[in-house]
Order: sequence, then C-alpha cells, then structure tokens
Amino acid sequence: MFGKQFAVFALGLAVAGLGAGGARAQATPDYAALIAAPDRSDADRQADKRRDPLPLLQFAAPRPGMMVLDMGAGGGYSTELMARAVAPNGKAWGQYPADGPARAIDAFKARLKTPAMSNAAFDQRPFDDPIAPDMPALDLITFLFYYHDTTYMNVDRAAMDRKMFAALKPGGTLVLADHSAAPGADLAVGKTLHRIDEAVVRKELEAAGFKLVAAGDFWRVPGDARDFSSQRPPAPVDAFVLKYRKPN
Repeated sequence: MFGKQFAVFALGLAVAGLGAGGARAQATPDYAALIAAPDRSDADRQADKRRDPLPLLQFAAPRPGMMVLDMGAGGGYSTELMARAVAPNGKAWGQYPADGPARAIDAFKARLKTPAMSNAAFDQRPFDDPIAPDMPALDLITFLFYYHDTTYMNVDRAAMDRKMFAALKPGGTLVLADHSAAPGADLAVGKTLHRIDEAVVRKELEAAGFKLVAAGDFWRVPGDARDFSSQRPPAPVDAFVLKYRKPN
C-alpha cells in the first residue's frame, strides 16, 4: 500500500514540475543579466534603447527548455533574446518568408553563426504556413511589431492564426505586440502608418481559439495621436502587448 501511495506521490511531483504544455519548468532566467551579456552585438545594444526588451521578456517569461517560435523575426534581434532565455536545452525558431527583404534575411543568417544562436534555427516559411513539419509542439510564440504588415501582404491571416494555435501545446502562450492605430482605423493604416487597431487583432486571434490572459501596459504612450507612421515617428509611439493562451 505504501509503495502505491509513494508512486502516486512521485507522479504528482513529476506533473507539478511540468510547465506550459508539458515543458519541464526551470528557474526563470535573470533577464537583465541576459540583456547585459558581454557577447551581444553593439547593434543589438543600440536597438535595446529603442525596443526596451526587459519588460517584454518578463511578460512573455521564456525559460530554459522551452520551444519558441518568433514570428516576423527579421534580422533576428528578438529571436536571439529568446534563444538565450531558453538555453541550454530549449530552442528558438525565427520565422521570416523567403521573399522578405534580403537585408533582413542576410542579417539573420549571419547571426546564426554566432555562439548565442547555437540553439536557434531559421524558419524560412510564409506567414500563413509558418510551421515546419519537423517542428515540435511549441510552448511560446512571439509576434512582435509585424502583425500589421500582414494586412497588406499576400497573407491569409485567418489561416496563419489557426496554424499558430495548432502549433502550441495546450496551455502554451502567444505574446503579440504592435503599434496602436486609432480605434476603428481601417486596415489600410497597416501600410501607410505601420499600425493596427488593437480591437482587430483581438477579434482575429480569438476567432482562432486563443484566450486572452493578460495585457501589458509597459509600452503604452497615452499621448500618442496615432496619426503618424511608426517607422518615422516625431514622438513616442503607443504599443499594445497581449498575452493569449491555448486552452488546456
């Protein structure tokens, strides 16, 4: 009887040690130390001043052992941060389409040659078909400041959202950030102002099955008139950050 009870107790401990979607939970990294790592490039350190990555890492909470997909990775700035956070036994994929700007693709491929990206890979696939056949179930997807671009690209966003949802483990999370458009703004501002109405994003993600669990206010700028391009801003740009979960 004691042996049976002990086996049940041990099983309970094993289950308790599992994180989102079954990934073994490990200690949360020191994100500030990760950002301050001496082997990060000067270009990334300059980008830190604009992108302010610490609150995003704290909000998304990547941990060692996680499987992470970084959508719209571009040159790989955020993919590298994720790779560092999930090391040594996790992996980060940076998604970017083959017909994307060559400059960004070349930058990502060059970044892959650095030691910090030893647990990262380039997911060179379309936005609406981002999941490679050999990609394992994911713990976390990040989609940072690129969702608005898919509104004017040849992208089936409903299919993209469904495939991201399917790729996550039960309990896995999607963290999406983008530049805020005025409430009710037409999707055309995605190309002209490089912004998107937060309500549109929420509606589309929730239609795919995602459940909102948190919203971050750390990149909010209440005084943003939202009538100028986020690419050449004369003033700080308001950004919304949403965390969604795939229900268990």
